[in-house]
Amino acid sequence: MKNLFLSLCTAVVLVSCGAMAGSASKVGKAQPTLSGTKWALADNVKGKIPTLNIDGEKINGNTGCNNYFGTAKVDPATGNFSAGQMGSTKMACENMSVERNFLDMMSKANKYVITGNVLELYQDNLLLLKFNKAE
Repeated sequence: MKNLFLSLCTAVVLVSCGAMAGSASKVGKAQPTLSGTKWALADNVKGKIPTLNIDGEKINGNTGCNNYFGTAKVDPATGNFSAGQMGSTKMACENMSVERNFLDMMSKANKYVITGNVLELYQDNLLLLKFNKAE
């Protein structure tokens, strides 16, 4: 479990470093709207893949264990993003660290960038989460 947590953190740092050159230059700039979109976490995690569904000012999805829900303030003109009033079901699962990290990063995100079928959530210029568009 500890190794999985360290692997997830290492992967996030590596993705952040690699993305800084390309997508980070788009942080804080106008972005396409997120309303009515569905996303799946791009990182390879053990078990169910975390998801993000955005419908207006409401978000929901799965953390890889539990279903979650909350609100989102998204401003396509500036690329600002914030998730709040987060709640989730309370099942105990084998890999709770993925869920805790996912929800923590969601709450820290304040910017978003869409490039093709990829959504990236940032805390300022630091890449936190990367998603692929889901059908």
